[in-house]
Amino acid sequence: MRKSGILLPVSSIPSKYGIGTFSKQAYDFIDSLEKAGQSYWQILPLGPTGYGDSPYQSFSTFAGNPYYIDLESLIEEGYLTQDDCEACDFGDNDAYIDYEKIYLSRFKVLKIAFLNSHIEQNADFQTYVRENSYWLDDYALYMAVKNSFDGKSWSEWDDDIRLRKPEAMKRYREEYEEEVVFYQFQQYLFAKQWFALKEYANRKRIQIIGDIPIYVAFDSADTWANPELFQLDDTLTPVAVAGCPPDAFSATGQLWGNPLYRWEYHKETGYAWWMKRIAYCYELYDVVRIDHFRGFDEYYSIPFADETAEFGHWVKGPGYDIFKTMKEQIGNKPVIAEDLGFLTKSVIKLVRKTGYPGMKILQFAFDPREESDYLPHNYVANSIVYTGTHDNDTTLGWYYSLSRRDRAFAKKYLNIRTNKDVQWEFIRAAMASVSETCVIPMQDYLGLGAEARINIPSTLGINWKWRMLPGQFTEELAGRILEMTKLYGRMVK
Repeated sequence: MRKSGILLPVSSIPSKYGIGTFSKQAYDFIDSLEKAGQSYWQILPLGPTGYGDSPYQSFSTFAGNPYYIDLESLIEEGYLTQDDCEACDFGDNDAYIDYEKIYLSRFKVLKIAFLNSHIEQNADFQTYVRENSYWLDDYALYMAVKNSFDGKSWSEWDDDIRLRKPEAMKRYREEYEEEVVFYQFQQYLFAKQWFALKEYANRKRIQIIGDIPIYVAFDSADTWANPELFQLDDTLTPVAVAGCPPDAFSATGQLWGNPLYRWEYHKETGYAWWMKRIAYCYELYDVVRIDHFRGFDEYYSIPFADETAEFGHWVKGPGYDIFKTMKEQIGNKPVIAEDLGFLTKSVIKLVRKTGYPGMKILQFAFDPREESDYLPHNYVANSIVYTGTHDNDTTLGWYYSLSRRDRAFAKKYLNIRTNKDVQWEFIRAAMASVSETCVIPMQDYLGLGAEARINIPSTLGINWKWRMLPGQFTEELAGRILEMTKLYGRMVK
């Protein structure tokens, strides 16, 4: 069935207090999606972020980002006052997120809410903590201990707690009991608000497409609590780390630094940790986009001490076995395979064997020197087409950065006669394509340039900041999207 949706990170939703949240404006966005005839809202990973603010480098693969907790709801519940929120500086630019100010203010105001809540007496909270203990116990303790060490990575903690010695675990739990409950409180609020928002979207027949990063951060509760899952030595130092080899975009490759998996161990345990992780994703989302799908076929291994990704090598991954296990244990759930980049025959074979739709990025198509799989006439129905993703420039930003030759080819292919609203011709090509699903970044519908780009890979400090302004998603725009959605048969009756 042909459908379409819009890509917009939660952080980019307009709302008070500096960053997008599960606020009234998030519900308004869902209403606008419904008016525009959309079937999907695609978001980025929801995990708590640290240095660099990337949702792909999270302190936990299970926890939610406390930045997304709606403070106005806490005012209504009596946990906070308006004055509590107004006393904090969350930044003064509605178009961009000031993460330093968010970090310095958000936890301060959430702590006030926590102290006012007497949450430990709340039966729903007690149930939530009990049902999620398999990850929440470690995460809450990890964050409390991390704070006690001034935010340092767990690899720099004292040996007794770094190595999770039982007596140290007991001592830290007792010493930082209130702080542990504070982090449990944050996760309870996150889950309560997110699942209410998701239920509202589902009632409007809008499904959530969520993202599961293939790797976890080294500085995370996952690595600290489960070192046996990763390629670490006897001192719990990574033997090798993840990244990408040199290519046309980067002469030295990409050094991500995430710990690599001990796939033999995962196989021996029936991929138990992965199955828990994926099953939880299907509680959070309706459709899961598996990031860096290639890494399940082969992964790039870089020696830990290396400062660039130039001298890594490819190692065989788990292949179809993990997806066979997933289908047996969790069911044949909807998945999007992020199969971008250089694809070997074995990766292509793996994607086909799973049956999962791959991704088609329109911005990758327009090089007149070669026939591209990303040109719409080469698509297959079992695919998801995007004008661009969170890692691309906006369509307008990209279009005006093209060489004269490439832009001439794009204009000829799309029959572009004028540069007025040029992004709509790319949207039209994606909508008209044979791909069963079409997802367009919100910035393209808004006609924004490079100033609205979400992420430039391999850079720090300038990413994940863009926000949609209040009132930008107008009734008129929703109507125009609806018209095109109907025209190309993507309107679900």
